[in-house]
Amino acid sequence: MEEAVIIGAGPAGLSAAYELGKLGLGATVFEADEHVGGLSRTLNYGGYRFDIGGHRFLSKLPLINEIWHEILGDDFLLRPRQSRIYYRGKFFDYPLKPLNALSGLGPLDGFLIVLSYARAQLRRTDAEDSFEQWVTNRFGRRLYEIFFKTYTEKVWGIPCSEISADWATQRIRNLSLGGALRNALFGHQRGRDGQVITSLTEQFHYPRFGPGMMWERCAERVEQAGGRVMCGVRVERIRHDGGRIECVHVRAAGGETMEVPTPHVISTMPVRDLINALDPEPPEAVRRAANQLRYRDYLTVVLILRRANVFPDNWIYIHSPEVKLGRIQNYKNWSPEMVPDPAYTSLGLEYFLWEKDPEWTWPDEQLVEAGIRDCARIGIVSPNEVEDGTVLRVPKAYPVYDQGYRDSLAVVRQYVQGLRNLQLVGRNGQHHYNNQDHSMLAGLFAARNLAGAQYDVWAVNTDAEYLEEARSAAPAGRLVPTRLQPEPAPLLSAEVVARRVFARLDPVALGAAFACVAAVGLFLATAGLLLKGGPKVGPTLSLLSQYLIGFRVTWTGTVVGCIEAAGIGFGFGYVTARLRNWVLAAGATLLRRRAAAEWRRRPAALG
Repeated sequence: MEEAVIIGAGPAGLSAAYELGKLGLGATVFEADEHVGGLSRTLNYGGYRFDIGGHRFLSKLPLINEIWHEILGDDFLLRPRQSRIYYRGKFFDYPLKPLNALSGLGPLDGFLIVLSYARAQLRRTDAEDSFEQWVTNRFGRRLYEIFFKTYTEKVWGIPCSEISADWATQRIRNLSLGGALRNALFGHQRGRDGQVITSLTEQFHYPRFGPGMMWERCAERVEQAGGRVMCGVRVERIRHDGGRIECVHVRAAGGETMEVPTPHVISTMPVRDLINALDPEPPEAVRRAANQLRYRDYLTVVLILRRANVFPDNWIYIHSPEVKLGRIQNYKNWSPEMVPDPAYTSLGLEYFLWEKDPEWTWPDEQLVEAGIRDCARIGIVSPNEVEDGTVLRVPKAYPVYDQGYRDSLAVVRQYVQGLRNLQLVGRNGQHHYNNQDHSMLAGLFAARNLAGAQYDVWAVNTDAEYLEEARSAAPAGRLVPTRLQPEPAPLLSAEVVARRVFARLDPVALGAAFACVAAVGLFLATAGLLLKGGPKVGPTLSLLSQYLIGFRVTWTGTVVGCIEAAGIGFGFGYVTARLRNWVLAAGATLLRRRAAAEWRRRPAALG
């Protein structure tokens, strides 16, 4: 009996195979690498385990959490999260803590950040095509340049103005300056769906021996259920005819080739490689579109240190432009079992590159030395502490969201829809920068489709929501997308457009902005007069004491006055934002009612 073929043994592919096993359907998984797990695999160097980047196991999907616990049981650890940003020689807590950020940046930068944020809220840019526009609208230009621009351009190797806003909407869409402030002041904040904002979550689960442990166990479960997982086997050609895949041609590491007939294919291989592997070749326009899709390559330098504790974080973002290093992972702080000796520490230095970059082909020894220099330059590591090191290169690690990716992907999707027994899932399989839980969900959906379901695997969004669909519970407890009824055109052209043009202001953030501007403005004005001195200091400014009860043109009076000014400023900003949001909401509701009334009258007029 012919079995379904799954290309790739990452989270999406293995989840599909795992689900097929539960459904009593066979599957053969071909993995080009010698290890399962894809980007979530764990490697072992002399007893020191390390990831390809850090992989938090954190999901809003009960089904995915259930599967994780089902596979690992007691080996699924609950771990604390701590991460910071390194910038200008200082460390900043992430998520944002206002006092920590202000003390690190200084009062002038803090004042300019708040001023920039207030300006962005009052003068938002309608266009949000790029990452730069999206972030600036929500955080202000100043904060964008400090905490977003440098790091993002390190990761992607292109200017933020050339990165699609889709990247921001997927990775940080629930986070805002106001949300970060509320989290710092009042604890965990929740999004509109009632869930804790993922970017601010302080705990996560993690396998005892790294993420690869999850997928090694999952592969064992797949084989116990009758499936096969074959590593070191690369799919080179996919033959199709009449709108269906007939067979795949594979090559083993030893050079042996094999033709495997199959009734169904679930692919997680990069979209570009998939299109180029099809036989016969797709039309030129499709191949051109696929080859325009780009992937960012990844390299990690692992250092073994003779030091028990280096820093308390799970990872640190390196925003400083003077080093090419992008992020540092402290594997020991993810799980103590990641190192064989508690007196030692292993660090992963992450570099985001293109294969054409000269560093990609440097010898391992040269890369280790470069990593040591970068760490020493920012004060993380002393060179004499480093006992050993190794290097891992991962080509095509991250799909790039440049300005043209959406159009290219649309051409490819339209073509592969004509291959009725082919489904694309996973990060590279869909050219979709998602988390592993969403890759898993797409894999589960693809598997259930082989049993007669009709899920849209492309509808799984990166925050467990559906772009144009609503969710309902299936009898088996699974998520079933059901198509929403389209709204009448007048409703879309009135309410939706109004909401997009006049975006909602965050009351807490705007209040904080006005508070900072009022307090800092009063302090600068008073401090300038006090430093200038004279027989009678600030007679005109003293009139403010009629409105600020404790204010005097003295250093003590200045402190009291600044506190009062901050309170008044916060109240003014908060109330202003609330009133503006209420007026806009009322206006949108009125537009909606008028449009609905007009829509209801149309059938009568046509009858």
